[in-house]
Amino acid sequence: MPRDALPSVRPDDAAGARLPGLDSPLGVLRGVGPDRIQLFERMGVHTIGDLLLHAPRRYEDRRTFKTVRELSLGQSVTVRAKVVAAGVNRFRSGKTVFQMVLDDGTARLHCRWWNLPFLERVFSVGDDLLVFGKVHSLRPRTMDHPETEKVMADDEEQIHLNRLVPVYPATEGLTQRVLRGLTWQAVERFADLVPEMHPELKLVQLSVRPAVELGGRQLALEAHRLPPRSEAIRQVHFPGEPWMADLARQRLALDEFVTLQRTIQRRRRRLEANARALPCSGDNRWMRTFLARLGFPLTGAQQRVLKELRAELGGTVPMCRLLQGDVGSGKTLVAAGAALMTLESGFNVAVMAPTEILAEQLYRNFRRWFEGLGVVVELRTGSRKPDEPGGLLLEGARDPTKETPILTVGTHALIQPEFLPKKLGLVIIDEQHKFGVAQREELLRKGRYPHLLVMTATPIPRTLGLTLYGDLDVSVLDELPGGRKRIRTHVRPPSALPKVWSFVRTQLDAGRQAYLVYPRVDESEHDEVKAVTREHARIQEQLKPYRVGLLHGQMKSEAKDQVMTGFRSGFLHALVATSVVEVGVDVPNATVMVIENAEQFGLAQLHQLRGRIGRGGHEAHCILIAAEPTPEAEARLKVLVGTTDGFELAEADLRLRGPGELVGQQQSGAPDLRFGDLRWDRDLVELARDVVRRGFEAKELS
Repeated sequence: MPRDALPSVRPDDAAGARLPGLDSPLGVLRGVGPDRIQLFERMGVHTIGDLLLHAPRRYEDRRTFKTVRELSLGQSVTVRAKVVAAGVNRFRSGKTVFQMVLDDGTARLHCRWWNLPFLERVFSVGDDLLVFGKVHSLRPRTMDHPETEKVMADDEEQIHLNRLVPVYPATEGLTQRVLRGLTWQAVERFADLVPEMHPELKLVQLSVRPAVELGGRQLALEAHRLPPRSEAIRQVHFPGEPWMADLARQRLALDEFVTLQRTIQRRRRRLEANARALPCSGDNRWMRTFLARLGFPLTGAQQRVLKELRAELGGTVPMCRLLQGDVGSGKTLVAAGAALMTLESGFNVAVMAPTEILAEQLYRNFRRWFEGLGVVVELRTGSRKPDEPGGLLLEGARDPTKETPILTVGTHALIQPEFLPKKLGLVIIDEQHKFGVAQREELLRKGRYPHLLVMTATPIPRTLGLTLYGDLDVSVLDELPGGRKRIRTHVRPPSALPKVWSFVRTQLDAGRQAYLVYPRVDESEHDEVKAVTREHARIQEQLKPYRVGLLHGQMKSEAKDQVMTGFRSGFLHALVATSVVEVGVDVPNATVMVIENAEQFGLAQLHQLRGRIGRGGHEAHCILIAAEPTPEAEARLKVLVGTTDGFELAEADLRLRGPGELVGQQQSGAPDLRFGDLRWDRDLVELARDVVRRGFEAKELS
């Protein structure tokens, strides 16, 4: 999706910054001079409108405080106490630790900051402090690197004490107290100028939980009508109660999601109104032969989806469809069926993949499946082009006197100017998340309204699907082919490697094959993460006399082909590789995968890698070697061990990593949200979609 199709929710869109006042510079606020303006600009805050949309990251309840004596281990809490001692300890290594002792009259709290000696000039004995952090020890009671704020008796005290207080994303040199005070000024002076973006939301009701009763029993959810946008701005910064902050955030998030959905649906409706599709549903003259030669029946899900695709390929509006399925669900086979329907209709097909290894695997599959049907299959990558010696790989030679339909498989080479397909009827994009949306559009422009089928390697969370791929219809392969054995997943520390290698050897002795995966090609002097180039030599020695291949993305195409051919044929017994094998590799005899430094990989990537094994009739084992994983990495590995369901893992990955990292920096079109959170706001995204759809339908009827 082009960037202009999913605009960032900026103040001029989301808070009416073009109106007098909201587009004013921050200098109109008392206490903001040139130095503070520079600090705000670091955070992307340039105007009053920006500041009003600078969302709190959490709230502190300063109506009551826990005493130091009441603290418990592992608790994250705010304490108010006075500094009774402070100083810096310096070590021979050059490291420092600044320590403070605070006393609230019930007990003492020790606070430590490593390698921040300048704090000695910030705090003094007698300071009245608010300290927020996690209790790491009770003997003595200790917090490491807590957030702090000085309590001052001044005119702004009612902003900072005895209420729910916002805590904002900040930058060095801009304290929470200053940021909160300036936001208070902006809210008091300018919130009433914030206009409604979507008046239709005034009738929407949302459910929130109003409070927690004494004894910890939660009250039931209550329905509340959404506040006006100006009131939501007030309440999201300075709420009277926690549920008011929640309702205000949901209101502002819904504004963002409605803006996104309106752009998505407007583009889709424009396509439906103006575009006329090519008839590409086929006549079955090749399809029957193709299905009969497979040697196995299609799953019910594959049959259902192929019917959906045939209906759309024969429709009057270009198909725009996302094909989702778990690892091993047979997405490529379904894509081949759609391609064959188009080729039967006399139109050409382009299939784009992100890597040469995947493109070559797809090429081999299509060539094998379509052999003898009279279909021409080409491969076009950065290192192989049809007009170069050895670059044109065909099922049969192309007859220049006939307009034989052509299926071209390739990488980014397909969007280069020299690729000019005639009568392009269908574009298939595998692993869409590896491409920018602009690249998708560029390939589509090679034809006149070609149909589009997009595939993802693993399932994507529903909220991301509704935003990143909201202009696409969705087909789901929710059934795996029969005959596959369960994959057992194990997490082991590096100390268990001798036993792991012994187990790998028993698998090789039984005639099976193994993948040995590492996160890097070359080692780094900055950490101890293992790399394939060094480990390959060690593993060759470890697994003698078995033959061990090496594969990574920096190898030349000919070398990669040779290694993959050797592994597929069984000549190579084990393959040391990077994550380049996560897609496009199908070796049914491989039953074991060892992934070292597993904590370096994302959840979806680990699931994809795991999907390379267990493709035959033998039980498979995925062994994850994790060296001192962070709590976040440990949570990922725990989820992976607990399930092999890719749809469940996709939702867990979104919750653990968040949409930004999951989508990646290169995925243009990713929504830039301030109040919305795709990890938790699925209901709001679906509500926004329905609100916009009803709005468009009402206009069409009027």
